[in-house]
Amino acid sequence: MSGGPDGLYSDVMFAPSLPVLLDCDPGIDDAFALAYLACRSDVETVGVVTTAGNVGQDDVLRNALGLTELLGMDAPVARGADEPLVEPMMTAEETHGPHGLGHAELGECRRRPDERSGAQLWVDLARKYPGQLVGIVTGPLTNLALALRVEPELPTLLKRLHVMGGAINHRGNTGPTSEWNIAVDPEAGHETFQAWGKASKRVVLGALQATEGIRLEERHRQAVADLGDHPIVAVLADALRFYFEFHQADGLGWCAYLHDPLVVAHAVTGRFATTRPLAVDVELAGTLTRGQTVGDELGRWGKEPNVDLLCDVDAEGFIEHLISTLGKGLKNLR
Repeated sequence: MSGGPDGLYSDVMFAPSLPVLLDCDPGIDDAFALAYLACRSDVETVGVVTTAGNVGQDDVLRNALGLTELLGMDAPVARGADEPLVEPMMTAEETHGPHGLGHAELGECRRRPDERSGAQLWVDLARKYPGQLVGIVTGPLTNLALALRVEPELPTLLKRLHVMGGAINHRGNTGPTSEWNIAVDPEAGHETFQAWGKASKRVVLGALQATEGIRLEERHRQAVADLGDHPIVAVLADALRFYFEFHQADGLGWCAYLHDPLVVAHAVTGRFATTRPLAVDVELAGTLTRGQTVGDELGRWGKEPNVDLLCDVDAEGFIEHLISTLGKGLKNLR
């Protein structure tokens, strides 16, 4: 499957090195996203920013440093915001484990965070790679909103922005209508979507109705555990086992929804989903619906689309691709 407007990815498949910045809150599915990027020879991860979300900032930063060290990624890792713009901080240890990686233990880490803030790293890398940098956010959008306040031209400086977040005409996984990443910081989501709309550019949005199609079953869990003897394999396998246990306890069966890697893979390949344009904003005032991502399907707002929404997901094709990419790539990592 191809994705996005004509030509959106036409140069990606042939680029020797696509510069990517990942803003994440590791987080089990974020760990898989980082491993996937490390295993792509056609991608250069030029920066990693951490956002408090799945667990607190100290833990997500420690996880990002430890994971990038294990994966041999030398990109700067910057500490992002400790709290949302307005909303009190909430975390999801019941979903991702007490420190964010389920049953996995990273051990001692020698890496240290970059001296810059997460927002400043966004700005610096966008200016360093104007028109080339692909930004990917798999956690709350706090750092990006703060970066936009420093550099309002970010939408035009970035090549593309890909976000895992939201639920468009779909049940939520946090509130009845809200998805976790947006619900953690609704104001940041609102500011991001508004900024891209004003710049007449679109956020490529992987919302729940797309990412919940990536349902890993027991055969997939075993395939991850059998990826080889690279030390990251044990981390991913132990983290994934916790994720399966959580989903089973939540009444969903022995499985796991792996949200973030789909968005990352689509960002660098343009495959595994199609897109459709839509005007999207975040509800900030609703007593029952705060944090809901609202899509204007009928054009009532009279606004141009600011989102390319992932749809028509090739779930089985993507899962096969993810495991194959990890299996091949890990053999080449130092």
